[in-house]
Amino acid sequence: MIALEEQELKSVEDILEKIKPYVTAQIYIELSKKLREAVKKCNLKTEDVEKIAWEVVKRYHSAFIEPGEAVGTVTAQSLGEPSTQMTLRVFHYAGVREYNVTLGLPRLIEIVDAKKKPETPIMEIYLVDEIKQDLEKVKEVARRIECVYVENVTQELSIDYSSGVVVLKLDPEMLSDKDVTVEDVVDVLSKLEIGSIEVSSENPHEILINISEEYLDPFKMEKLKNMILQAYIKGIKGIKKTIIQRRGDEYVIVAEGSNLEEVMHVPGVDWRRVYTNDIHEIRRVLGIEAARAAIIKEIKNTLDDQGLDVDLRHIMLLADMMTWTGHIRQVGRMGIAGEKPSVLAKATFETTVQKLVESAVTGEEDSLAGVTENIIIGQLPPVGTGIVKVYMKLPLLESSEKGEE
Repeated sequence: MIALEEQELKSVEDILEKIKPYVTAQIYIELSKKLREAVKKCNLKTEDVEKIAWEVVKRYHSAFIEPGEAVGTVTAQSLGEPSTQMTLRVFHYAGVREYNVTLGLPRLIEIVDAKKKPETPIMEIYLVDEIKQDLEKVKEVARRIECVYVENVTQELSIDYSSGVVVLKLDPEMLSDKDVTVEDVVDVLSKLEIGSIEVSSENPHEILINISEEYLDPFKMEKLKNMILQAYIKGIKGIKKTIIQRRGDEYVIVAEGSNLEEVMHVPGVDWRRVYTNDIHEIRRVLGIEAARAAIIKEIKNTLDDQGLDVDLRHIMLLADMMTWTGHIRQVGRMGIAGEKPSVLAKATFETTVQKLVESAVTGEEDSLAGVTENIIIGQLPPVGTGIVKVYMKLPLLESSEKGEE
């Protein structure tokens, strides 16, 4: 039996050698692995293996783009048509109302418009192998990450205008949950230099602040109130909330808000697997190639969530167009469409008259090299057979007359 299996594997090697010139190295490696697994698990015969291998080669070659294919137009139609029919849905993490994630058409618009900040920034924080299965240690990391302000642990804040005393009542449950002590709050408030601070003798969770004279003005009271409530205690700024989810055999921290650079430096966090949906932040921290991959992933996930099947190559082309300059550009008149070299192509998108007037004033020329501008003037666009130019070289004709050719 073992000898027979070895013989079959040797036959597989022979088949793979035959198809090697017809596929790329990546396809060859993947196909080799899958065929070997199939021979071991399914006991495939040599002729079946050969049929499968050549079918893969056939389908691989049929997926090639023909020379002159209008890939831009096909991509625009393939992405534009399903997105116009996309339902508007909002997804909730674990049924918690506070954890909204923008999905569907609004999220797609955010990505292609290259918005500086997503409406609902979310981070997925994976942990190192030593602690990813220990819930208590994961909770410790989550507490270190979550940003805590005084308002997050405050039950009530009241101001006695006559005596100039602010009474801050802290919530014992929130203090415990956020791993914050009354002393931590006192230390933070002391740095604000708004007056003398003491803990009430009657209630250990009540802080009394005797306001300085400069803040006794009624017009400054609201500013003072915001200063106290917005005082930063601990955690990473930008991370509003964290929840812990079980995914497979590990715990993952999902954070509302985004601060990729600082989260990657937190002890216990697997910095190689940290992910955020803020594409501009990914570009700033990890570079333009990472941002390109993020655009592809975000668009693919958005379409998949809506049950829309779009070929990945269309999404990759869009991501390439948005990032090839080294910066993330929007698909609009302030980005890709507005930076086209053709005057007529720019005029077809938005603000037609303005673009034509600007071009006329500056004396721009249009070489008619693209698809759009050729369609406008009614001549064959340079796609498909339109990219082919045929020249015929005629032999020189001898003439009896001198000087004539």
